[in-house]
Amino acid sequence: MKYIDEIDIKGKRVLFRFDFNVPLDSSQNITDDTRIRAVLPTINYALDEGAKIIMISHLGRPKGKVVPEMSLAPVAKRMSRLLGKQVSLAGDCIGPEVDAMVAGLQPGCLVLLENLRFHPEETANDDAFAKRLAAYADVYIDDAFGNAHRSHASNVGITRHVPVCGAGFLIKKELNYFLRALEKPARPFVAIIGGSKVSGKLEAMVNLIRKVDKMIIGGGMAFTFLKAQGYEVGKSIVEDELIPTALDVLQTAREHGVKFYLPIDCVIAEAMTAEAETKIVPVQEMNAHWMGLDIGPATITLFTEALGNAKTVVWNGPMGVFEIDAFSRGTYALAHGVGNSYALTIVGGGDTDVAIHRAGESDKIGYISTGGGASLELLEGKVLPGIEALDRCGS
Repeated sequence: MKYIDEIDIKGKRVLFRFDFNVPLDSSQNITDDTRIRAVLPTINYALDEGAKIIMISHLGRPKGKVVPEMSLAPVAKRMSRLLGKQVSLAGDCIGPEVDAMVAGLQPGCLVLLENLRFHPEETANDDAFAKRLAAYADVYIDDAFGNAHRSHASNVGITRHVPVCGAGFLIKKELNYFLRALEKPARPFVAIIGGSKVSGKLEAMVNLIRKVDKMIIGGGMAFTFLKAQGYEVGKSIVEDELIPTALDVLQTAREHGVKFYLPIDCVIAEAMTAEAETKIVPVQEMNAHWMGLDIGPATITLFTEALGNAKTVVWNGPMGVFEIDAFSRGTYALAHGVGNSYALTIVGGGDTDVAIHRAGESDKIGYISTGGGASLELLEGKVLPGIEALDRCGS
């Protein structure tokens, strides 16, 4: 796989696949432009090279229909401001209007094509649709890491129809950080896995348990492990069918000498609401009619101390229902612990990214991934379809 700075793009039509799936408020204003800013180095390099820049992306899940609220117009507006150059927005991503705009594009100019997912062929990885997109490209550059775990027309199918493919600087950065952590980590190597369910992170845990020195488990998934060890967990989230798997993970940790950390106390409530009464109890004293919704202060201390000598930390998933203030303290406290550690710290996207920013610790984190699903699949040891497609470009 080549990167953009290894490809001749001077004066050529370069079709960029970006991930501009940014959050919008009710007035169609962008509330977080991190994913736009993340690809500015790639765009600026192409501008410096005098390329003709055509950009494609999705936004939201319009399910193959034109949904005005999911237009990329706010993205074009924000990009124009960030780049200090006009970014034109096409009314569609294929068709006569787009053909004319691309044909008239001058070196150093930019056009953003409308939401790919307004066409059902995009998510279906339709070959004819992919070929239609490819017609706009002399060179295709994928820098949409957040979509790299999908097999769609714009990132997989298209590579069969363009003469030259490559990746942008964002994908290069993402892969370098994760591969550095997974293949040659400075040790001790600590993985923090959170979130609601074991099933969503099981493959990552199974892959990491043989690579790390310590594994910290929090969030709703911890209660499956606690129940597997015979603890009362009340109405907490538990995947009973995965209790044998949880025991297998614990056994593998013992066999590989991995220190495995589970909560020793938790914040419990009768319901997952802001108004619910809460209590902090040791895991041995869980109320059978209540549910665990955050790690407690003793667990915060335990987990933070486990990070004390870490040299590499990978974190994916919150420690509790941090969206509700009463259950946010564990996640935010761990964010402070990770931020203050003397380690290479890598945070997966999604909820963990949001939590890190809310905790005010984003500036202290070594790297925050732009792709939650894609970063999780890397932690699972999988090859991402969007990356694999670049390796076999033209075939």
